[in-house]
Amino acid sequence: MDKTTATRRPATAAWALVITSVAGFMAALDNLVVTTALPSIRKDLGGALSDLEWTVNAYTLTFAVLLMFGASLGDRFGRRKLFITGLTIFTGASAAAALAPGINELIAFRAVQGVGAAIMMPLTLTLLSAAVPPERRGTAFGIWGAVNGLAIASGPLIGGSLTEHISWQWIFWLNVPIGLLLIPLARLRLAESTAPGARLDGRGTVLISLGLFGIVFALVNATSHGWSSVRVLTGLIGGAALVLAFVRHGMTARQPMLPMRLFRGRGFTAINVASSLMFTGMFGSIFLLSQFLQTVLGYTPTEAGLRMLPWTGMPMIVAPIAGILSDRIGAKPVVAAGLALQAIGLGWFALIMSPDVSYLAQLPALVISGAGMALFVAPATSLVMSSVIPAEQGIASGANNALREVGGALGIAVLGSIFAAQGGYGSGAAFVDGLLPALWVGAAILAAAFAAALLLPKAPSRRTPKPDAAEAPRLQPVA
Repeated sequence: MDKTTATRRPATAAWALVITSVAGFMAALDNLVVTTALPSIRKDLGGALSDLEWTVNAYTLTFAVLLMFGASLGDRFGRRKLFITGLTIFTGASAAAALAPGINELIAFRAVQGVGAAIMMPLTLTLLSAAVPPERRGTAFGIWGAVNGLAIASGPLIGGSLTEHISWQWIFWLNVPIGLLLIPLARLRLAESTAPGARLDGRGTVLISLGLFGIVFALVNATSHGWSSVRVLTGLIGGAALVLAFVRHGMTARQPMLPMRLFRGRGFTAINVASSLMFTGMFGSIFLLSQFLQTVLGYTPTEAGLRMLPWTGMPMIVAPIAGILSDRIGAKPVVAAGLALQAIGLGWFALIMSPDVSYLAQLPALVISGAGMALFVAPATSLVMSSVIPAEQGIASGANNALREVGGALGIAVLGSIFAAQGGYGSGAAFVDGLLPALWVGAAILAAAFAAALLLPKAPSRRTPKPDAAEAPRLQPVA
């Protein structure tokens, strides 16, 4: 069983909720906070579209591929200790990113930020669970989720406001005082816990990290170097081979970071495919549309962030309704409806897009896309949890979060590649020439996610293949 030394007192639970929620807010915020700062970063540091893509992807990709490994490190060496380690790395990398003298240095420090977030983020829920009594965990998790949702909603606005009124460097400086405050609080207020018998899957981590890096590297460089270039082909073929090796490793290893037998369940496979595709279409579109608002329509960073709120902020309004609908009619139709709305929203954008399109004409597409995202997120989490046995919910949640982050990185790479092949930053017309096909591809990806959601069983079964004996210690429920 999980060995937890937490003292379950109200003060401990309250402090744990504050510390883990604020840490989660910082990690979630840095997914989208950069989007409205990209034109200013390009102006100050230079760089091509591929450099802007890596400014976002360096964080999301390292975050995604190291997420489950970070959780395993905490299980093995102490969750509080590794949480503080991850928070320290994240805070230090944020300061380094703010001081970056060039675009290459910024990308490198963004990758280090992702490493820190990957260690810190998965341990927030484990530490919170250890501090809060079982009868109050639902409320605590709800508050934690709402704070993370606020980070996603406010990311473009916070990034835009800081960029316009101070400088883009402050989107990173913002993390530093918060991190410096949380580190001693975590040491004083959080209890240490471990999971005896937990093992690290170093081989699996290396395979998936290098494999996904190779694929994203190839996609980002395809336009500038050509699909038939040695660089791109090496990345695609080598990356795909390593990902396949990771899949095989997940089938044969005694204690893999992601047991492939989980994908034997139709519900688990369908919701993870849908989640990955949803984030592919969504992240790639927000990456381009946030730049369109500034580069083509001439909005300031703050104005662009405010105008993205009907999309990014809609989950704060619609998510509770999604939860009620999911309880009444089941999660499957709610998730499917959310994906359909997002596909319609991107299609709407593509139909109206022009260099002089008014914001009023864009507003319905923003609202539809935001409502669709809100209908998807909460029921999708419920479907992931209900598709596996309780002892495997931690692994299932980690896998789903990782696949969503990978989808976001691939979305920026794929849609950015399409944009670069068909258009560019030379003029408003050139930008729209690249944006239009990217939006149609984004809509098609979300339509594919909708098709995947239709494969979900009406009532996902919790009966999945029993874990191998060697995996049993790792699959103990969190205390």
